[in-house]
Amino acid sequence: MTRLNNVDPATAQGRAKEIYEGPLASKHVNIFKAMINSPAALDMFLAANAALAKGSLTEPQRQVIWLLVSQANGCDYCVRAHVGLAKKAGLTEEQTSEARRGSMTDPKLNALAQFTQAVLDTKGTVSDEQIDTFRAAGYTDADIVEVIAVISMNVFTNYFNHVNRTVNDFPPAPDI
Repeated sequence: MTRLNNVDPATAQGRAKEIYEGPLASKHVNIFKAMINSPAALDMFLAANAALAKGSLTEPQRQVIWLLVSQANGCDYCVRAHVGLAKKAGLTEEQTSEARRGSMTDPKLNALAQFTQAVLDTKGTVSDEQIDTFRAAGYTDADIVEVIAVISMNVFTNYFNHVNRTVNDFPPAPDI
């Protein structure tokens, strides 16, 4: 049972109604039904996602980060959601499992997974060698900044789901 009120799109008022009828017109999933209790927080999340979609990391690359961080944080809701989103973005089911394990067969995606894991493990105090290795795999300073941004957004949703105990409305993720 969730801890926060789920706002029904049919009865939403004010800014919540505007969000449901605008950017969330086809996305009435449980995380957003609870997050919309604070339209400001949901606006922040949606704006950050939209901004990063225009960044240097591709959608499949961002999904690798989402899967790895969600798995590391034990957020079953986000793992399930992002397995589907990652497949829609072009990753195979095996790649979604690899991302959750933090070790990928594709060398460039593996460098991304390894760097993301290093940022998590060190709470951002990565070594010069870890940055050099990431750059040597073809990533840029913009990519480094965006990895941190995606991790930050991911932590927000993971923690939100833990606090809320969001009821999962996505199919189970494959075992890894």
